[in-house]
Amino acid sequence: MTDKFKKTYRRSLSVAALMVLPFLGGCLFVTDTSRMNADVFVRETAPVFQYNDVNSNRQSPRERLPGQLSPQPPDLFRTRFHQQYGLPVPGQPLSYGLPVSNPLHRAMYGVVNDDGHTLPAIPYSRIDQRFLRQEVSYQTNEPPGTIVVDTNQHFLYLVQDGGKAVRYGVGLGKDGYAWSGRGKIQWKAKWPRWTPPDEMVQRQPELASVSARNGGMVPGLNNPLGARALYIFKDGKDTLYRVHGTPDWQSVGKATSSGCVRLLNQDVIDLYERVPQGAPIVVI
Repeated sequence: MTDKFKKTYRRSLSVAALMVLPFLGGCLFVTDTSRMNADVFVRETAPVFQYNDVNSNRQSPRERLPGQLSPQPPDLFRTRFHQQYGLPVPGQPLSYGLPVSNPLHRAMYGVVNDDGHTLPAIPYSRIDQRFLRQEVSYQTNEPPGTIVVDTNQHFLYLVQDGGKAVRYGVGLGKDGYAWSGRGKIQWKAKWPRWTPPDEMVQRQPELASVSARNGGMVPGLNNPLGARALYIFKDGKDTLYRVHGTPDWQSVGKATSSGCVRLLNQDVIDLYERVPQGAPIVVI
């Protein structure tokens, strides 16, 4: 067969194909008719499509075909407030996707305008969530309304009815300065003055300008007692230890202060409203 004949033969086939096309009613030539099968399409494009909507033949989203792999989520810090990534599979651990901001924490630790002072929002996402305010189960023989400070765990519990407590994270005094025992909240103050005891002034002479003799430090955002102070008395005498707020949110969960129990300012405002004067306190 000559080259000229081959070229003529190919042209003839092309012309014949064009003549046949109008009679196929617009149908397309496909070499693999399985691509027209909706089930095959769904299976081969999974996991982008997790089910088949064609003819209402819906597949269970929990099914996994043999050899089919789920997409791997990014390696993110996981919290209880993360969105679930993908669909749950029986017998397999849940995976997570992009973090979701907790609206409850936004409300609790947002900007607060209080008695002429504006407390800035606390970057709660940078704090261990164990130390954020929350209601927890708490078994104790102490009556409701008692404050219990657990110095080992850096928690303050306000005992509630029904085996519950409101738990706050706290910063505590350094070794050698911490106080423990039973007392009561003899006095409460909003935006208190800070008057360091004479012993502290002796150790830190730079505090002389805010000593009790000089009237203490005026209330404000930089005051070490923060937005509220609850004064601990024992046997009618001031222990010189306080439950108070702090502008230093990074100190919560740590031992950084000189003996007092410090909370986030937003938390100490909440505690102040819940605790009446004369409430019992136990520091263990």
